[in-house]
Amino acid sequence: MNVAGNIASFVCFLAPLPTFYRVCKKKSTEGFQAIPYVAALFSAMLWIFYAYVKTGATLLITINAFGCVIETIYLAIYITYCPKKVRMSTLRMILLVNFGGCCAIVLLTHLLAKGEGRVKLLGWICVVFSTSVFAAPLSIIRVVIRTKSVEFLPFPLSLLLTISAVMWLLYGVSLKDIYVTLPNIVGLTFGTIQMILYAMYRKNKPVKDEKLPEHNGDINNENVATTVTTEEKKEEVDKAEKGDIEIGVKREEKQEEQLNKKQDHNIIVHDQTEHNKNKTEDRESCEV
Repeated sequence: MNVAGNIASFVCFLAPLPTFYRVCKKKSTEGFQAIPYVAALFSAMLWIFYAYVKTGATLLITINAFGCVIETIYLAIYITYCPKKVRMSTLRMILLVNFGGCCAIVLLTHLLAKGEGRVKLLGWICVVFSTSVFAAPLSIIRVVIRTKSVEFLPFPLSLLLTISAVMWLLYGVSLKDIYVTLPNIVGLTFGTIQMILYAMYRKNKPVKDEKLPEHNGDINNENVATTVTTEEKKEEVDKAEKGDIEIGVKREEKQEEQLNKKQDHNIIVHDQTEHNKNKTEDRESCEV
């Protein structure tokens, strides 16, 4: 179980690779945020320290050491291609959270507790932080329920995270380690909810131009509003097209009228020219 948990966590750490491949290819972060990677690096550092203090948790050290390396690479790529202002704020966040936070936790656990008490204190710190990380999918779950679409729910990653939570939960139970067990119970709960939602809404069509919501509202009201807005837009387009057709017809009628007037004018001028010519010829014959 512990080896399977390491394999699942290994794959989860590699999940952002396509994103950073695109960042390197386009040489732009495209608005992505560094917060998830800073948090993942901080979590990996915490678990390494916990495994070191606890002793006998070698697998926690190996997988989280790999996590530290891969998350550091992600952050280095992000800092290389992000805008200058974002780069400075990201560097400040890394120094504050990953360096300052970890140093503060190391000092506090050494000053405030000793022996088994240090393990417990550090364990609860890891539980609180890991639980907050596992609770991150709540926003996505809310979007899925509101839109009744799994467009924003990456099923492979959700499945891997759920499997990883199960493996580490069993690992924690086998070691009788409550600090490893508790956050993975939360992870398994949220993972199960995501799997259920995916099974419920996987056949629904994706919602076009949908963004993460910034307000509360009933999905039925929003669908009605969307339908009304679409119908109004169609009516406006139809009116615009009818207006364009009417303008084109009037323009053609005006051009035809001008052409007729021009032809009438040319006929009158031609008649006057012929009349004057006849008069001239009559005068010449009279003089003769």
